[in-house]
Order: sequence, then C-alpha cells, then structure tokens
Amino acid sequence: MLNRRILRVKAFKTIYSAVVMGNYSIDDALKELKSSCEATRDLYVLLCGLVPALAEEERDRLIARQNKFHPTEEDLNPNFKFCDNLLAAKLNNSYDFTKIFGKKKFSWGQYDIFLRRILESMREKSYYKKYLKSDKQSLKEDCRLYIKIFEKDICNIQGIEGLMEDISLYFNDDLEYALTQCCRSFEEMSNGAEWAMPDLYQSQTLSRQGKQVEDDEQFVRRLLMSSLMQYPQISKQIAEISPKWDTDRFYVCDLVLISMALTEILNFSSIPLKVSMNEYVELSKYYGTPKSSVFVNGVLDAMVSSLQSEGRIVKE
Repeated sequence: MLNRRILRVKAFKTIYSAVVMGNYSIDDALKELKSSCEATRDLYVLLCGLVPALAEEERDRLIARQNKFHPTEEDLNPNFKFCDNLLAAKLNNSYDFTKIFGKKKFSWGQYDIFLRRILESMREKSYYKKYLKSDKQSLKEDCRLYIKIFEKDICNIQGIEGLMEDISLYFNDDLEYALTQCCRSFEEMSNGAEWAMPDLYQSQTLSRQGKQVEDDEQFVRRLLMSSLMQYPQISKQIAEISPKWDTDRFYVCDLVLISMALTEILNFSSIPLKVSMNEYVELSKYYGTPKSSVFVNGVLDAMVSSLQSEGRIVKE
C-alpha cells in the first residue's frame, strides 16, 4: 500500500516534528512513524465504509420522502438503484471487511451531515444522472460509479479537511492517497475479487507476487534513524557552505529535507543519485517556502559534488 514516496513524506514529518520539539529520541520517532504508517491504512478502511454508508443514507432520504404529507409522484416511486448497488452489498457481506471495520470501531453514523453533502454533490453530476437512468445494474457499473465519486467528489466536499482532523490528526494529509487505494480495490472487486486488507508496505505485495524487492519498512526505519542522528552534524555543514545565508533564518523544513537526502544518498547504494535528489527537491516545493526548492537544490548540488570528489558516494 505505502510506496517509497509517501514513506519519505512520513519520515520527513516525523523528523521535522522531532527537531522542532527538540526531542531526538529514536524510539519515540519510530513509534510516531509506525502510527503514521498504520493510520493511512486505517483511513483506507474508513473510506471503504463510505460505500454502504452512502447507500443507506440515500435510502433513508427516499423513504422519508415517501412518507411526506403531500408526496409527489416522484416521491412515491423513488429510484432505489443506488441504494441497492452491488458494491455496497458486497462490502456488507464481506466477513473480512465488516470484522476489521467493527474492530476499528469505525462508524459514519455520526457524520450524517457529511454524507448528505456528498450525496447532494453527487446528484448534480451528469455521470450519476446517467447511472440512475440505466435499467441495467451490475457490479462493474456500481464499482465504476463509486470510483468516480471517490475521484471527483469527496476531496471537494465542504469541511472535509476539518472532519479528517477531527477523526485523526494523521488523516488529512493522507486523504487523496487513501482514496486512490480505495479506487484500486473497487477496480479489483469489479473483476470478481473479494475485499482484502492491503499490505501495509508496497514491497510486501510485490514480494508475494514473486518479485525481489528491498523491504520498504526497513528502508523507512533506516532512513528515519540515520537522518535524525545525523541532522545536527549535517545542519552545521550546511551553515558552513552557505555563508551568505543567515543561519538563524534557515528554515527547519529545508534542513530536514537536505539531511534526509544526503542520508539516503550515502546509505542506500541501490537508489540512483538523481532519484534521491529529485525526490527531496520536489518535497521542498510542497512543504517549504517559495524559495525552498532553490535552496535545497543548490545546497545538495554543492554537498554532493564535495562527497563525490572524496569518493564517498558509492552506487550499485
């Protein structure tokens, strides 16, 4: 489930928090990293639970309209196609899904306002209107519908960021990634697969497929430990090669990213040099200031050139 890019992000956030708090405990950092990684998969499970929750919420709405004092013809003859969709039924009948969802004590019942917002947004979409007009119903069609809902609607719902933070501090930043994983599962289920809890790390899935890959869990743990231990030394070296920059105004985010990049370059011989440099420059564009990418790229170029001249960078 978790690939190298998102693992780098999680390690970065853990190290950044440790540096800002002044807590360089490796044990505490590893615990935080583990919680962050597991939270992404928890969010995936919670979001899968939206499928039957939305179907049930829409059913309640249609039944309530039937019981109005002066129902219209449309109220009396509602279209229950979405409520009876086969993906929701498949998840409700999945022993593995219902067991894990219940074990996590997840529930969408208390977030009915959020469910209604999704449904209101969805009803205005042309793809949903086309879905309701079709007389045919199949698992493939229902899975395609939910893929569109997850891709097009959920991230744009008002209040989604606050809701994710209320449920878990880890959830907000992982929302788009978890939604993508849900869509992949729906695609597999449309082809007859049963719902299954995904492996936490992508390397675990690839290994079960017979591919020889490096262990992602070992990668991110080693990256975090080495980066955190070497941060004080590397940040000092950055100050020495950047005399034009006021050291008091160095952005901690940039220093952490440079420290991680150098740690990866020196300690992971199987990862190409350009891959490591590009990954952290890209992260600086997202998490840093407008000038961060220029600073991170410039410092990395200077330090990598120095390390190469000393023969300290060895790649397979």
